[in-house]
Amino acid sequence: MHPKELKIIDFSYDLPQDKIARYPLAERDQSKLLVYKNGEIEVDTYNNIDEQLPSETLLIFNNTKVVEARILFPKDTGSTIEIFCLEPEDCYKDVTTAMLQHSKVLWKCLVGGAKKWKTEKLSKTFEINEEKIVLDASIIEKKNDYFIIEFNWSNSSISFAELLHHAGIIPLPPYLNRSTEEADKTTYQTIYAKHDGSVAAPTAGLHFTDTIFEKFTSKNIHTSYVTLHVGAGTFKPVKASKMDEHEMHAEYIDVSIETIQDLINFSTKTIVAVGTTSLRTIESLYWMGVKLIQLKNQGEEKISIESISIQQWDAYELLQTIDRAIALKALINWMNENEMLRIVTKTQIIIAPGYVLRVARGLITNFHQPQSTLLLLIAAIVGDDWKKIYDFALKNDFRFLSYGDGSLLWKNEFKFIA
Repeated sequence: MHPKELKIIDFSYDLPQDKIARYPLAERDQSKLLVYKNGEIEVDTYNNIDEQLPSETLLIFNNTKVVEARILFPKDTGSTIEIFCLEPEDCYKDVTTAMLQHSKVLWKCLVGGAKKWKTEKLSKTFEINEEKIVLDASIIEKKNDYFIIEFNWSNSSISFAELLHHAGIIPLPPYLNRSTEEADKTTYQTIYAKHDGSVAAPTAGLHFTDTIFEKFTSKNIHTSYVTLHVGAGTFKPVKASKMDEHEMHAEYIDVSIETIQDLINFSTKTIVAVGTTSLRTIESLYWMGVKLIQLKNQGEEKISIESISIQQWDAYELLQTIDRAIALKALINWMNENEMLRIVTKTQIIIAPGYVLRVARGLITNFHQPQSTLLLLIAAIVGDDWKKIYDFALKNDFRFLSYGDGSLLWKNEFKFIA
């Protein structure tokens, strides 16, 4: 069956509110770890995760950093308008470029209380290093699902990233049903977060500590990093009855040529993605290589980054027989030809039952919401056993969603394409 024909109702389960972790544990690496391999389940904790991985494993982490994307603007009437910054307007080549803008920037946003905001300019005053800063927001255009907002601020030496840090609020997932607290600035961020741009944390990484990384070094477990800026679409419910009618959200990825070379070097060993975002990124890289090969076989000479970016159903409709190392080498060769040190583009890949992992052999991830594209991704890896895994977790007091416990899911070997 093509994943387009999947019915989201088949990927549902009962998630009681008391199973959702509203706060993290005091010690990140004390979270429980469910380990699934070849149909069997065992229970461990994250501080022992090195013992669950063979030496010479390559772990791929997403080093995106959550930004304070919620900005509250008071109105003279006493009401408040909330602007939720989703992603840069399309005029910027990537998130980093937009984050480094000075004086003004255009952003795609959700607006809470939009009916109370007519056409007037909103203003917010705050301080950075004891200097008063005035931030203005104006509606440029209303789209179907979002607004394009222009932000202007009074100090041109301040970047938009720095401005958000002082004027904004960390956007916790709505299912936590609580306000952001001071501790969330640290706990809702991985310890290796580096590049500003996400509106949600790559939550599988929240469990990792310096102690765990030291254990990885001792066991000769390697690490490499990609950047996928998580958008609010990660929480977007699937409202369509069949997946063919659901539009997968697109997200920015940024990957260095060194990381792609790491994937080639470990292509005959064990590669494990830490988080669904890391998995979507490295699998997208493979399909970008496949696209390159197909376009060159068709006689294309000048191939743009746009022509190899991954659309929603590409992974099911492109050539299925290309070796992972060959695809990734094609990508590196193209980067060298174009004097590129990094791939910066968007991916809309959807990983669902019917998909076969091309790069990763396993996934480290939290437990996801019912009827979500993330649960489809889990089912793509473990098949119908996702029901057994989630039933086990519910019956054994695992904590669910962003601040909850997690799992290490191994792809059954006989289903893995070499």
